[in-house]
Parts: sequence; structure tokens; C-alpha cells
Amino acid sequence: MPVPEKVPTPPPLTPEQLAAQREALRKQRTIIAAVAAGALLVLLTLGTAIYFLLRPETPAEEVGRLRDVFIIVVALESLLIGVAMIVLIVQLASLINLLQNEIRPILRATTETVNNLRGTVEFLGENVVEPVLKLNGYLAGLNRMLELMGIRKK
Repeated sequence: MPVPEKVPTPPPLTPEQLAAQREALRKQRTIIAAVAAGALLVLLTLGTAIYFLLRPETPAEEVGRLRDVFIIVVALESLLIGVAMIVLIVQLASLINLLQNEIRPILRATTETVNNLRGTVEFLGENVVEPVLKLNGYLAGLNRMLELMGIRKK
């Protein structure tokens, strides 16, 4: 029977590694806050532009300028969405790579271990448990026979 491979556990993190993780998390939160603030600023700008466009007393010349600004903002948003899509595709490729190169071997090793355990259980069942059960049955029958013959009391 082959011996299953043991997956090594990673060593505990050092204080320097923990500090680096905390710093990376802080940077990530800062980036997320900056992106959220930028998105809020864009939404406020769009809301203001729409407000001025809908006012009836706004001259046609200003409406044209606001329309041009609105078109520029929409173009910038399209550019931002394009960059976000590129980042999403790169992250998806990274996830696929992780699944193929790290998760799949772990699943193979786990399946092999389960199959080894199944074989071990079958072996023990056939060679240990069944003989013990048979012996126990024979001894119970012998005990009952001795009770019926009056040699042994109940």
C-alpha cells in the first residue's frame, strides 16, 4: 500500500511578515477609499451637470458647454471601465492559474488518500473484524450449548 504524501504546513509568520501584511492591508484600504471618493466626486459632478442642463433659464451656450463636459465625463468613465475590465481579466487569469496549479494537485492527493483509507478499511474489515465476529459467534454458540447441557449456568 502506498503511503500518502503529507502536505507541508506553512511556518508561522514572523513579526516582520505580520507587519508587512498589515501595511499591505492598510494600503489596499487607502486605495479603495480613494476610488470610492473619486466615484462619489464623478457622481456629484454628473448630478450638478444634469441639474444645470434641466434648468429652463440656462442659456443655449452654457447648455452646449455642459453637454460637452458631460460627453468628456462619459468618455472618462468608459476609459475607467475599460481599465477595470482589464484588471478583472488579469485577476481571472490568476484565479484560473491558482486552480490549475495548486488546487488540482491538492484534490488529487486528497482523492488518493481517501482511496488508500478505503483500501485500509476494507483490509481491516476482511482480516480483523470478520474473524473476530466469527469467533465471537462461535463462542456465543458454545456458551449457549454449554448452558443447555447444564455444564454452565446462565
